[in-house]
Amino acid sequence: MYKNVIITGTSRGIGFELAKLFADQGHKVLALSRNPRPILEVNHSNIATFSCDLSVPEDYRKVAEFIEEWDQVDLLINNAGALLNQPFLETTIKDFEAIYRVNVFAVAELTRVVLPKMPKDGHVVTISSMGGVQGSAKFPGLAAYSSSKAAVITLTELWAEEFKDTGPSFNVLAIGAVQTEMLAEAFPGYEAPLTALEMATYIKDFAVSGHRFYNGKLLQVSSSTP
Repeated sequence: MYKNVIITGTSRGIGFELAKLFADQGHKVLALSRNPRPILEVNHSNIATFSCDLSVPEDYRKVAEFIEEWDQVDLLINNAGALLNQPFLETTIKDFEAIYRVNVFAVAELTRVVLPKMPKDGHVVTISSMGGVQGSAKFPGLAAYSSSKAAVITLTELWAEEFKDTGPSFNVLAIGAVQTEMLAEAFPGYEAPLTALEMATYIKDFAVSGHRFYNGKLLQVSSSTP
């Protein structure tokens, strides 16, 4: 059964690959990012896109108006993220606000806007990071980023409890290092063990079927420990 899917952060990396994977399988995709050009250049009949800055409140109206044309939203994948690698003593409240605006506030607001259109068997998947998991390896310079990724893990658990009787299901994937442009910008020279396409393939499959097995759960998608 084909689904209506919303994916954020689709201009590059995992989100870009996700949009193409879903569309190629016949699903209808709304691909959201500040820069829609890469998706527009794919020119796929199953992908709709427009410029959407999730840190701008007015842009959520565009999303709400677009999904009015859909009967329902089956899958929401909160994939967009901002990463800052900077010593904590140089990280100001404005830096924290900028990271949290994308990684936490935007996730909460988009989910709030989309939820009324989601059925009981819908699935909200939020992409977190291993850096946000308690007890995992931590790295200096990532205070704002990793703490924001921890916030959406707890947010997912709260959603699952609040909507346990009506649905949809909510799960969060804490992913390890993936070779994306964002990673390369933050950690020049580091080579991750997985490509964006490999991780996107896993996320797509989980989004489609994971809600049958999990709700309110954090899954660690990483081949390293801790």
